[in-house]
Amino acid sequence: SCSYFNKKPTMPKSSKKAARSSSGGVVPAKPYSTESRKEETKKTYTQSSNLIAPNTSIGQHFLKNPAVVNSIIQKSAVKPTDVVLEIGPGTGNMTVPLLQKSKKVIALEYDPRMVREVLKRVQNTPEELKLQVIQGDAIQTKWPFFDLCVANIPYQISSAIVFKLLSHRPMFRCAVLMVQEEFALRLSARPGEALYCRLSVNTQLLAKVDQLLKVGKNNFRPPPKVESRVVRIELKNPPPPVNFVEWDGMIRLLFNRKNKTLRSVLITKATLKLLEE
Repeated sequence: SCSYFNKKPTMPKSSKKAARSSSGGVVPAKPYSTESRKEETKKTYTQSSNLIAPNTSIGQHFLKNPAVVNSIIQKSAVKPTDVVLEIGPGTGNMTVPLLQKSKKVIALEYDPRMVREVLKRVQNTPEELKLQVIQGDAIQTKWPFFDLCVANIPYQISSAIVFKLLSHRPMFRCAVLMVQEEFALRLSARPGEALYCRLSVNTQLLAKVDQLLKVGKNNFRPPPKVESRVVRIELKNPPPPVNFVEWDGMIRLLFNRKNKTLRSVLITKATLKLLEE
């Protein structure tokens, strides 16, 4: 079965503390956890330089290669009228060029150090008024309206982010995401391939997935343990007329027993009882 899914996907609940700002600035939202908060306070600046030390406990790996940043932005096809949601802006390496090409960027960032850093990057520039920063957990926070999502997301929350994108309304034009290479290949895997799993089925039911770019480990600081890829996800509009909760329940059941025939899976007492309910 697909190891990325251990829990039934649900529409994330918005944080009661989440708020929206119409004129930029920082809007607080619910953080990941108390333990992560404690961890982040320990990681400030590196002793050898003025570079901020990434907090790898929450999946921070800063994209440092400008050529890769430019390629992602080019493939995102940002329009001057676009409101862009950037999940995990980090130090702002991708935020600044996104601001230069769009109407507005809403940056959703958990780490308060990164919030300060990205605000500092645009201070006293024409882009300052086009940036709104929401500090909080990308999974728990209610997302505002956006046309385009661009994100270098922590790999441990990739599946949760993808499911939240698939269920987000109103619909957006597309999402361009940096994810772990194996996860990216699972998104577009076809029936019969080794990586074909529940993630593949559900994503392809609701969206079209394109593989855009391979990104090597050395383009990040610090280098992650795995290779990365950039993918584009476009929601199918209109969406298929399927009750997704029921559909996903069936797919989860089938992929939990991948080596069994459909008949042997569906005629078990537990399955029959579930179908009756």
